[in-house]
Amino acid sequence: MTVPDLISAEALFIEGNRLMATGDGERAEACFRAALQLAPALAEVHANLGYLLDERGAGAEAEACYERAIALNPNLAQVHLNFGSLLASHKRLVEAEATYTRAILLEPDSPAGWSNLGGLYAGMKRDAEAELCCRQAMALDAHYAKARFNLAYVLLRQGRFEEGWLCLEARDWYAALQSHLDCPRWQGESLQGKSLLIGFEAGHGDMIQFGRYAAVLKRQGAMRITFLCHPALKTLFVTMDGVDQVIAFDEQVPASGWDCWTPLMSIPLYCQTRLDTIPADIPYLQASVGRMERWRAQLPMAGLRVGLVWKGNPKFENDADRSLPDLAVLLPLGQVAGVHFISLQKGAGEDQALCPPDGLPLVHWGSQIEDFSDTAAIVANLDLVICVDTAIAHLAGALGKPCWVLLPDYKTDWRWLDVRTDSPWYPGVMRLFRQSGVGSWAPVVAEVKVALEAFVQTHLSASRHKAANGMVLCPTP
Repeated sequence: MTVPDLISAEALFIEGNRLMATGDGERAEACFRAALQLAPALAEVHANLGYLLDERGAGAEAEACYERAIALNPNLAQVHLNFGSLLASHKRLVEAEATYTRAILLEPDSPAGWSNLGGLYAGMKRDAEAELCCRQAMALDAHYAKARFNLAYVLLRQGRFEEGWLCLEARDWYAALQSHLDCPRWQGESLQGKSLLIGFEAGHGDMIQFGRYAAVLKRQGAMRITFLCHPALKTLFVTMDGVDQVIAFDEQVPASGWDCWTPLMSIPLYCQTRLDTIPADIPYLQASVGRMERWRAQLPMAGLRVGLVWKGNPKFENDADRSLPDLAVLLPLGQVAGVHFISLQKGAGEDQALCPPDGLPLVHWGSQIEDFSDTAAIVANLDLVICVDTAIAHLAGALGKPCWVLLPDYKTDWRWLDVRTDSPWYPGVMRLFRQSGVGSWAPVVAEVKVALEAFVQTHLSASRHKAANGMVLCPTP
């Protein structure tokens, strides 16, 4: 390699970094590859090319780049951090732990390494180690938001809400909305006689779960509450207790017109919610009577009606763990007599619902669902919902409908707490079925099958008891 080649390669590397910073990954990749043609021993170029490849899902190529970069220069802590993230995303957890540990050894005063290792331990349910790592990162940099957010995950899952809500404020999901609004942000002061905008953030399930706080704030004296939400939730949220107006975020959103505003998930902090004070007046959502009647006419009249959802949004970071790989995983449930299964699957997984496996008879309505008001109307007509950790679980809970949720072992969401088979967010209606380790769903489905058989028998016994006492159940009109 000549000196001019090295100079040209370094110039290409600098240009590639500039392009990468602007989001132009394709041209940045071309620069990095051209630089390596001239100077194949530049570890930093291999590392940044690996980062780009990982970003676009080329995991095997990215791994090769990281390994080459480390072979050329094993003392670049950031490369180990990035490589550790790749390994963690593929659930090569032992390797990821070792890689993060190496980064920390190289730069023990960097909060990033401690935070990443803490996040990994949190996903693995090694909570004590996760907390120590996150607190070490925060000790090094009190403003390091990622560590504080990772700690929030651990604390909230343990039910340590006082500090957990405070740490959750490290999130920045609502930054764009905050920059748009002219009114001040609510900081927990009295809302007596004031108008408030509750801003959207996160996913549909988060909005449904925390939407209950509108009624709480109304009881605290708020005069008028406007809810800003996802378009698919607008019609449903009109029925939410405490809400006076609903605006979808795809509509024109005024910059002012309220005394103050708040991100939705900051409300529990200022309401001082603790595990034993969760506002759980169920139901706090209602299905449209008209839509209920329309969907009821299409339901089978006899037997139990059970809704199924087996996949979530594939864009969610942990979707590969929380979603079932295929509808066929639920095939054992088809052996339970007296049950009619209704598919509520919308988007990912609909193709499987259209051609269900033999032995699992399924009526698919997902393609006919326009928004969450339709889904709520269907759920209201069912006896039970069985689903993975998606918005449907929160919808069923908010409607007061019995719901069984299948939970992954890896990165179990904090809101389901730890170990419990029930949820204080949805008391009396939610039952949790958990993987006992990273891997197969088969034992979970086997447990659900046994529970479903018991559920059917309970309903049959109740029907016989009513009939024996002269209260013969008539088909719902």
